[in-house]
Amino acid sequence: MANTVLIVDDSLTVRMDLHEAFEDDGFRTVLCAGSAEALAAFEAEQFDVAVLDVRLPDGDGVELLRRLRAHPRHGDAVVLLLSTEAEVHERLRGLRTGADDYVGKPYDAPVVVARARELLRHAPDSDRRHILVIDDSRTFRELLRQTLTGAGYEVTAAASGEEGLRVAAARPPDALIVDGVLPGIDGATVIRRVRLDAALRNVPCLLLTASDDYTTELQILDAGADAFVRKQEDLAVVLAKLAAVLRKSATALPLPDAGGARPAQVLLVDADSDYLETMTGLLHEDGYEAILARCADDALALLAVQPADCTVIDLHLPEIDGRDLCDRIRAVPGLRDMPVIIVGRDDALLTCLAAGADDYVRRADGPGTLRAHVRAHLRRQTLHEQNRRIRDELVRREMEAAEERAARRFAEARAELVEELEWRNRELEAFSGSVSHDLRSPLQTILSYSELLAEEATGETAKHLRRIYGAAGRMNALIDALLQLARANRGQIQRADVDLTALAEDVVEELRQRDPSRDVQVTIAPGMTAACDGDLIRAVFANVVGNAWKFTTRTPSPSIDIGHRDGVFHVRDNGAGFPSDRADQLFRPFGRLHDATEFPGTGIGLTTVQRIIDRHGGRVWAESSPGHGATFFFTVT
Repeated sequence: MANTVLIVDDSLTVRMDLHEAFEDDGFRTVLCAGSAEALAAFEAEQFDVAVLDVRLPDGDGVELLRRLRAHPRHGDAVVLLLSTEAEVHERLRGLRTGADDYVGKPYDAPVVVARARELLRHAPDSDRRHILVIDDSRTFRELLRQTLTGAGYEVTAAASGEEGLRVAAARPPDALIVDGVLPGIDGATVIRRVRLDAALRNVPCLLLTASDDYTTELQILDAGADAFVRKQEDLAVVLAKLAAVLRKSATALPLPDAGGARPAQVLLVDADSDYLETMTGLLHEDGYEAILARCADDALALLAVQPADCTVIDLHLPEIDGRDLCDRIRAVPGLRDMPVIIVGRDDALLTCLAAGADDYVRRADGPGTLRAHVRAHLRRQTLHEQNRRIRDELVRREMEAAEERAARRFAEARAELVEELEWRNRELEAFSGSVSHDLRSPLQTILSYSELLAEEATGETAKHLRRIYGAAGRMNALIDALLQLARANRGQIQRADVDLTALAEDVVEELRQRDPSRDVQVTIAPGMTAACDGDLIRAVFANVVGNAWKFTTRTPSPSIDIGHRDGVFHVRDNGAGFPSDRADQLFRPFGRLHDATEFPGTGIGLTTVQRIIDRHGGRVWAESSPGHGATFFFTVT
């Protein structure tokens, strides 16, 4: 779905100019000539971006911004203010009121669109590669746009090299396609300037040419183009070469997002209106935006709400010396690294540099010299910022590599520990088997004689003998449980497709044969299967279903439900239950929640269950409340 932009300006020319630029970029536009129309649009329309003129015939653009920010449906919209560069106080009011950016008139419509796209941050086409097309032929631009859009690219267009550089600065593209012959600077010069810009130097560039001359091809490549395409060739060639250079650029070092891109902003602090106008035009040609301030107070106020990329200060300001203003700027922590250039009428280089300026330019050397110095400082500043980001990225990668090495060492140590534990488990099982044999012989004697004597004895003697018989039986069950736990810890599990429904039915049948006097309603879901070790999972069912059987002995109508849903198996009963906040204690060795005399058991059955499920890569847990039964869940992966 296309983004919608609200454009509010009393000039029909401005409205239609922005309408065409936004519409070409895929936006839907809503046009308003004043505040009254805009307020009506607030209620009738839903928009993502608002471009507001500061001065309107029936109201104030900043007041309109305040009402937009307070509106329940439009408070988060991206807002750009339009005004002349001379209106410093309107710029300050707008930024303080909540504007996302300020665009000075005269403006470049494609730059406004690119800035709006960047500020949206979550544009619907953000997952598509962004291609900037620079060509003075409207027909060819539209043909190329249709071809690229049909191939899945997002396209922005510019009609001249200067305009294209400003659009690229506002929103760096993934690739650039530029015509060799353009009004103003030619395509080769555009590419050279791109290669000199640290923020754009890695952008793949294709140059369009109508020439078949081999020398022209060499000149194109020498200018820094990654490839060239002859205009007389099929546009499929453009798509093929574009895909090739994009594949190549994908191997470059990925840099973290540096935030919303925009043209570099240069703050000019000077009381001379003519000089400001001249410098604004020259900076505009280089793709920079000039911010004008005629006094030190305005400059400091502007820097407080919208830090610039470079500041140029007249040494002879009316109310303060330029060196003092430079010193005050340097005292602000966030502005210490911003380049400051002082312009003066005499030789004050050393004193200006001592005051903290980065450069000094004599006014007599002309605006062109100052323009070159500004360009050099901005280029150096961008390069430093890119180098810093590269260093940060390399440090991040090194940390990730160190973490990976640590994880690998941990995995190796863990593997060694697992191997050691496997060996110990085998030893433990062998030991357990030997010990169990030594224990079972006297236990069988105790069980046999206590049972025999209990049948012949009466009164208290018979009662004591039955207690001896019961204790010996519990000891025998404990030995079985310990052997089962030892087996659960041993070796690799043997996975196969197991019919868990049949397995559960076998377990329930064994319980019925062992306790034929019990009438327990058991429901088993059909079609339960899993890739697992059948012998081990049988032990899981034997323990969990056996517990359910045991804890429903005092329930009038005992029932057990065995089923599954979405890969999770469950055993649910309507028995005694337990406090839910103590569920984890169940799986600890001998972690009883009930009196052993009331509900006898070994105390390690659920510990064995947890170990078996862990070895299958699954999870086991329980839910219950006293008197309302219990449900045990487990997964097998």
